[in-house]
Amino acid sequence: MRVGVVVFPGSNGDRDALHAARLAGAEAELVWHESTDLGGSDVVVLPGGFAYGDYIRAGVLARFSPVMGGVRQHVAQGGLVLGICNGFQVLAEAGLLPGALLRNASLRFEHRWVRVAVERSDTPFTRAIPRGRTLRLPIAHGEGRYFLPAPDLEGLEAQKQVVFRYVAPEGNPNGSAHDIAGVIDVSGRVCGLMPHPERASEPILGSDDGMLVFRSLLESAAETVGAGRESAEVVG
Repeated sequence: MRVGVVVFPGSNGDRDALHAARLAGAEAELVWHESTDLGGSDVVVLPGGFAYGDYIRAGVLARFSPVMGGVRQHVAQGGLVLGICNGFQVLAEAGLLPGALLRNASLRFEHRWVRVAVERSDTPFTRAIPRGRTLRLPIAHGEGRYFLPAPDLEGLEAQKQVVFRYVAPEGNPNGSAHDIAGVIDVSGRVCGLMPHPERASEPILGSDDGMLVFRSLLESAAETVGAGRESAEVVG
């Protein structure tokens, strides 16, 4: 499986995401923000960092980057996209995920380990995670407070689009509505989360729980690509 990790000016989690994808068994490459060609990627990762310096607000400038045209096309063709931290902010600003990421309730940059519950085990991003397992992952953000107006938030919950939720003992680090740490779009093929799975990919880092997210992605992509090839053979 091929994983394309987008690099914006100001990205700082791109190499970590690249390393995690390769550890999971992918053929992973970096994709520069000025390119609209994703290099045949089966999975696209928008990494953490401060895209375009997070001027104005986090992710708002990156949404206009040329590479986002390729990302939109990838989504339209049924491809998988994972946005991590700043990548989540970019996807929300681009309208590819619901909601907005606001300034932390503490008004401080929060960086610590947190625990998140996996609300669904039937998504392309969680299928390799044992049911009932919580993940220990690090956060590092100043604008991670998830927000949706109340009616939309209830709709999000009703449609089961919340995938990750902050839980005890660390609890909610940023004041996110309903303790939301990560969501998916209505298609279930675009996901964003504020904690960093790529920074928890090996035991030496303090946790390898994040590797379960990358393994889930690659298993799902392999299944999708395999099904596509079988369909092509039948048609041929």
